[in-house]
This record gives sequence, structure tokens and C-alpha cells, in this order.
Amino acid sequence: MGKKRKNAEASEAPKEEVAQDRPKRTLLGWKDGVPEKQNSSPVFRNREKVLVTCSRRITYRYRHLMLNVASLLPHCKKDSKVESKESKGATLNELIELRNCSSCLFFECRKQKDLYLWMVKCPSGPSVKFLVNAVHTMEELKLTGNHLKGSRPILTFSSNFDKEPRWKLIKEMIVQACFIFGTPKAHRKVKPFHDHVFVFSIVDGHIWFRNYQISVPHNETDKVDRGGLDKMTLVEVGPRFCLNPIKIFGSSFGGPTFYENPFYISPNQIRALEKKKAGKYSKKVKAKTRRKMHELSNPLEPDEFADLWKD
Repeated sequence: MGKKRKNAEASEAPKEEVAQDRPKRTLLGWKDGVPEKQNSSPVFRNREKVLVTCSRRITYRYRHLMLNVASLLPHCKKDSKVESKESKGATLNELIELRNCSSCLFFECRKQKDLYLWMVKCPSGPSVKFLVNAVHTMEELKLTGNHLKGSRPILTFSSNFDKEPRWKLIKEMIVQACFIFGTPKAHRKVKPFHDHVFVFSIVDGHIWFRNYQISVPHNETDKVDRGGLDKMTLVEVGPRFCLNPIKIFGSSFGGPTFYENPFYISPNQIRALEKKKAGKYSKKVKAKTRRKMHELSNPLEPDEFADLWKD
């Protein structure tokens, strides 16, 4: 057996090993002869994020509204307060870029009375400036609705949004361009189902926002079939607010003006008119009191011809 093994080893000739040519390396890696790595997740993932922040010296009520809006948007990022000055646009654009966001909701409070909302697509624009009225927070309303946090909302718009170009632009910013209220589908913090509705309706040139929970029966025997809308009910959750559009700009936080609301009256003008009206009324009341005091202090003498025709 030992001789056979030695003869077999001797009969086998040594084989020369030929080194393979090394593939050329490019800037994008080893391409020649190396199979490209296939993408493990071929599904498109929307990584749009919204920055939600406010200005300094904001009141507690408006701050609670901002926190309510941030709780409804699982793809948002919150940041510290920004000084409300003319240079806030450059500061916010830099902050948005550092936070890796594509859009912004900026709550700007002035004189601790008036609240303005900037809805901005960064860095190229457009941007819309609103005056916020009729503010009601979740804590204030104490509504009975309660949807799960992080679920995707259904966006509904009134038919007025398709009539004028300015409303079409605002609708596009809300839904697609910025994904401000339209939550991305494959976001890591978003739950893959719908259980509440965002309602945007136009009344008297203002956008009214409402948030409703989709309520269905809880018994297993009363399960709702797909498309069975007759058994579903809507319960309001909140918050509530009204947006009055002021201007639409071409770029981020400024630029050329695409639209200016001709019916917009600033809160300062409204307060000035109220003061003027209050001043006129107070002048009338003071004049009446002066007249009465004058009549009491200077009574008229009795007229000798007053009883002439009584007999």
C-alpha cells in the first residue's frame, strides 16, 4: 500500500498556478469582474422631514398649538426658538439644512397677541405666510376623539381648492411638494394604517383645519367590511385653527411675491379702528353728561305765558 501511494504521488505533475488579472479600481469601486450589489430595498422610501419651530416670546396658548401640530406629524423635527427679526429667513434656512429637513412650519408670534404661520419649502421655495385665527388646542377643547399617535392621516379638501391657482398651490404644498401634513408612507415612526382625517375647507377666503378620528364598532360580530362607510363615524379630536393667507413668495422666507391678499387687514389696523370707535363713543357719553350737569346747574326761569292757553 505504501509503494502504490508513492507511485501515485510521483505520477502527479505539479500544476502551475496562474494569477488572475486584478480588476481596475474606479472612483465608484471595483467594477470590472465584480457583480454589482443589488439594492436590498427596491421600494422607494420617502425621507422628507418637516422642521417645526417658533419664535421667542411666544404665548403659552400658541406654544400648545405648535406642540399639538407636532404631535400629529410623526415625520417632524422640533428645534429651539428663533428670534423673530428680518434676518430670520437666513437663520432658518441654515437650521433646516443642518437638521436635514426639506420643509418648515414656523410659528411667529408678534406683540404676544398675533400669530403668523410660515409654510415653507426649502431651499428653493415657495413659501406662504398665514395669519392664524380662532385657535383652540386639544387641552382646551376636551373633545372625546382619540386616535393613535403616529398613524397616517387621510387628507380631505373642499372643492374650492381646485378653482383658483393660489388654492391649488397651497394644496400642492400641503400634500406633495413639502409633505407637511401628508405623512410619508415608509417612515420609520409612521404606523401603516389610517385612523384619522385632516379636513381643509375654504370659507370666506380662509382655510379652516379640523382633525377627526375614524370610529368603527369594536365588537367582532360588527366588523366593518371594506368600503362600509355607513357604519363609520367621525369624532373630532382637535386642534382647531383658521388660516388667513397673506402672501405667497417665490423662494424660502421671501423673494418675489406671487400673490397678495387684497382683503387682508392687519391686526394693528383692526385695533386702531376699534380705538377710534371707542374714542367717538366715549366723547358722546362725556358730552351727554356735561349737558346734563349744565342743565342742572343753570335751570330755566319759569315762563309767564306757559299757562296762557290752558283755560
